[in-house]
Amino acid sequence: MKIITATLLTFILSFIAGIYIEFWWSFVIISFLVGLFIHQKPFKAFLSGFLGLFLLWGVLSFWIDWKNNSILSTKIATLLPLSGSPILLIIVTAFVGGLLSGTSALNGSLLRKSNKD
Repeated sequence: MKIITATLLTFILSFIAGIYIEFWWSFVIISFLVGLFIHQKPFKAFLSGFLGLFLLWGVLSFWIDWKNNSILSTKIATLLPLSGSPILLIIVTAFVGGLLSGTSALNGSLLRKSNKD
């Protein structure tokens, strides 16, 4: 149950932070704090941080792609070795965000664990 709570908190708070905070990496701070304050084992903290932001960035990337008829994502995917596939670009974008968020949540969980010992 904690993994669902942490995933939803990461998703919602990162979305809100993205609206009101100027820098794009504000989700890293959110993930760290969620990992720090919600008691989970390190792997579960990583997983909840990863899933929360993977879903958020995947949904937001898909929404932006859909709104501009895949024009920008096709051009960017052509520049990268993705064979011009906008879907692959969305997946890679979500994966990178998920890794950053998961690592941050893992660090928060490990900090809690180190302070506990």
